[in-house]
Amino acid sequence: MASIKPPFTLESAKEKLKFAQAMWNTRDPSQVAKGYTADCTWRNRDSFIKGTEQIIGFLSKKWEKERSYRLRKELFCFQDDKIAVQFWYEYQDASDGMKWKRCYGLEDWTYDESGKMKKRMMSGNDLLLGKDGDGVGVPEEGIEGRWFVDGVNVDDVELMDKHY
Repeated sequence: MASIKPPFTLESAKEKLKFAQAMWNTRDPSQVAKGYTADCTWRNRDSFIKGTEQIIGFLSKKWEKERSYRLRKELFCFQDDKIAVQFWYEYQDASDGMKWKRCYGLEDWTYDESGKMKKRMMSGNDLLLGKDGDGVGVPEEGIEGRWFVDGVNVDDVELMDKHY
């Protein structure tokens, strides 16, 4: 991830975010943390995090709760050393009876000159999937189901205007 350095072009910004998507989909906190500076600052919903140790701790707790995690990121905008992304991820909530949920959100990222992220700000909202969280959509009732089912490449799922 650090080999792609600012200032970003359209191509390098997209490459950077897809690499980040792939890393997060490993659900390996130590591996993911390598893409951030040692003193990186995060805001993730209502959590404020600083540094590698806190990032690893946060991600470890996150993926203990968010099981079967599958993430997709798409470019929102970029300039110089900044990238903003839209994201969607689905997971089974271990703290809520393994109900399926999807998080919709935005992140803005700022990078240092070496290509590591030095700031990450995230806002997201969760949606229950299926009736009572079973993950099965019921379109005629307006109930969303899972997109990122087993065997589906997250980048192949068609996103429509209503999902932005």
